[in-house]
Amino acid sequence: MTKTQKNRLAKRRTLAVLSAATITALTATVSGLASAQDKRTLRIGYQKYGTLTLLKGRGTLDKRLAALGIDVRWTEFPAGPVLLEGLNVGSIDFGTVGEAPPIFAQAAGANLVYVANEPPAPRAEAIVVPKGSPLKSVAELKGRKVALNKGSNVHYLLVRAIEKAGLQYSDITPVYLPPADARAAFERGSVDAWVIWDPFLAAAESQLGARVLADGRGLVSNHQFYLASRPYADKHPDIVRVIIEELVKVDEWGLANPGDAAAVLSGQTGLDAATVALAVERYAYGVKPITPAVIEEQQRIADVFAKLKLIPKPLRVADIVWQPLVAQSSK
Repeated sequence: MTKTQKNRLAKRRTLAVLSAATITALTATVSGLASAQDKRTLRIGYQKYGTLTLLKGRGTLDKRLAALGIDVRWTEFPAGPVLLEGLNVGSIDFGTVGEAPPIFAQAAGANLVYVANEPPAPRAEAIVVPKGSPLKSVAELKGRKVALNKGSNVHYLLVRAIEKAGLQYSDITPVYLPPADARAAFERGSVDAWVIWDPFLAAAESQLGARVLADGRGLVSNHQFYLASRPYADKHPDIVRVIIEELVKVDEWGLANPGDAAAVLSGQTGLDAATVALAVERYAYGVKPITPAVIEEQQRIADVFAKLKLIPKPLRVADIVWQPLVAQSSK
């Protein structure tokens, strides 16, 4: 090999090493930027109800985190199951749902954790029928079509109401529809009843004259839960704690100022003031860390769903409870 050829080969090797080093450096830089972006952006999923929507409307969380260099991005979801799907696939970091969605999500292997919950609000969900319906009791739903969002909080309400009426779940025909489609089916008479939560419940009552067959009283607690993706909660516990602190503050404000809270929620949901006021009247304020008693309630729901084969196998709710706040709640 001539001296010129040796020089060319050495140059190629040097370029290859530099290229590899450059690629490695770029990869590290991109990874670092992504990590920084994760830290700078909190993605929250919310629905048309409750404290999280009130928090969005008030803007207090956004202001507090902005001072820390963190941007908050809000994404609305039509129901809890799709919100938790978004949490599981990494499109959001934090969100709120009812009792049943976390159980279905856990059964599907979602990597999420319970962080906190609201007090019981059993009046905020109900089984309703059209104002001209001849049905007067839950027992009369036998052989009837009942619309509900599969896997949402109302799923457990329906199971418990049917059981109390002396029926089997197989005695009714569930029609699984998201809220907007369920309302359309309810209005045109394609279903005999609809199991729904506020503010959709309040809208059905005030706008359609829907009549309540049974609400959650004496049947279910109807807790609202705050959940986070496990990787986000484990990586950013400080931010999760800030969210909970701001939720507590806005809950206290909403409890003390129901009229103002209704006005904020009306602006956020696009619903009229009277409908929102009805929903707010049934809402329960007071964010709390997850307690053993609440875990036990969730476990009973999971056991019922497993027995009915609504989920493929039994599960242990305590396995996905975020421990930092549970530990604080016991002090």
